[in-house]
Amino acid sequence: MTVKVLVADDHGAIRAGLMLILGNAEGIEVVGEAADGAAAVRQARALKPDVVLMDVRMPGTDGITATREVIAEGLAEVLVLTTFDLDEYVHAALRAGAAGFLLKSVEAPRLIEAVKLVAAGEGVLAPQVTRKLITAFARTAGKPAAAPAGLGDLTDREREVLGCLGAGLSNAQIATRLRIGETTVKTHVSRVLTKLDLRSRVQAAILAQENGLTAE
Repeated sequence: MTVKVLVADDHGAIRAGLMLILGNAEGIEVVGEAADGAAAVRQARALKPDVVLMDVRMPGTDGITATREVIAEGLAEVLVLTTFDLDEYVHAALRAGAAGFLLKSVEAPRLIEAVKLVAAGEGVLAPQVTRKLITAFARTAGKPAAAPAGLGDLTDREREVLGCLGAGLSNAQIATRLRIGETTVKTHVSRVLTKLDLRSRVQAAILAQENGLTAE
């Protein structure tokens, strides 16, 4: 399957670089570009990409607002781009339903891999970055959110998987820790997201942190 990508960034040189890298990658097609959030939403509606690479700091409609609209309308998965690994805007974008985030300094192979993973419904955050991000988010978000009603509907295994997500583990790492297959892990992750009414594994990781469910 060819993954269709829309690149949204207000810096022309960065946008061109991202498009060049992805355009030359096997299995990826760059279907469009946008220089601001409003254009990104319009292009997503028109071009129906699988993934939108979304810069957060753009003039006019910023990447957070655009992400919220893209996710709310079910137009595509969103992979956030940022200059700093703990940019305060990233928190809001993840809350809006973004699948994860990448630094703009990301190496080409990692960028290509991340786009394909997001298109396949996987997470894209390196474990150490995930832990740093969600821990900082939980610390700065104020009073912990009330536990969602669906938390009580999780099976013991699903709670274990949620705890692993909170620790920033990948599917492969969860499979190794719990001694189950990766396909089974994917099924559990999907059920966790459905029961908790979450859009992404990053949102699940944040919820796990906020509710003290992170695996050791």
